[in-house]
Amino acid sequence: MTLIEIAQIYTDLVKLEGEIPEHEVRAKDLANALRTRYHELLMARMRDDGIEYSDRFDAANKAFLIVKDSGSGDWP
Repeated sequence: MTLIEIAQIYTDLVKLEGEIPEHEVRAKDLANALRTRYHELLMARMRDDGIEYSDRFDAANKAFLIVKDSGSGDWP
């Protein structure tokens, strides 16, 4: 999987998690587990590709920038 693909899936999961109603606890838990796994994949791929980040929040912000720069996302 490419960095752009991983970043796209990760950002989609972040968006999805925010759209799931609070009473849908199981769905929120599943989305959170997937988001966490893709965040780990994202950070590993960034390290492999020589992209530096200071912490997990910086890596997440860079994921949104990667998606935005690729033109494949609908994030502002």
